[in-house]
Amino acid sequence: MNRTYILLGLLVTLGFSCQPASEKIASAELPILGERYADDNQDTVYHRIAAFAFVNQVGDTISNEDVEDKIYVADFFFTSCPTICPIMKKEMLRVYEKYKDQPNFLILSHSIDPTHDTQAVLKDYAEKLGVEDASTWNFLTGEQEKIYEIGQTSYLTTAMADQQEPGGFLHSGAFLLIDGKGRIRGVYDGTKSDQVDRLISDIPKLLKQ
Repeated sequence: MNRTYILLGLLVTLGFSCQPASEKIASAELPILGERYADDNQDTVYHRIAAFAFVNQVGDTISNEDVEDKIYVADFFFTSCPTICPIMKKEMLRVYEKYKDQPNFLILSHSIDPTHDTQAVLKDYAEKLGVEDASTWNFLTGEQEKIYEIGQTSYLTTAMADQQEPGGFLHSGAFLLIDGKGRIRGVYDGTKSDQVDRLISDIPKLLKQ
């Protein structure tokens, strides 16, 4: 998993070092991560999460339209994960408990093992965590390749099958903070309490916008 964290570290470093000082102030000191370019009008176009549609633990389809103008945290996991997932979910519960009553906040946890992690499996998993409904925290399943693709090309994180890894999958432990325009505003190590503390303190900066 070390190579994953190295990549995440580079992403965060690049995001902060390339951010103009004036833009940091305007965005409540949270950078906009990912590549950017100038369009024909010389306006800056930022990296955004691509369109998606996955099924949550109660059978509802959750798409990019459901998160439009909302702040959300995304991560990737699988229910039978023998390594970092239990730690990640313990930490995400802290985020959930803090903001579960905030109507403009969501959590999207994407399973990278959709063959096993059916809707029923995810519902049972959520209930065991103490998540009674999907009003805030959505555990998502869907077509495996689409989940891998959005993880790697939109969220810029690691999500793939790898028989060399425990459990047969390789994924990042990152929690990604996404703003109402679908832009990545922060990357946090979901296995470290101090990083999740920072995420919890950063969320209100976007909710106020």
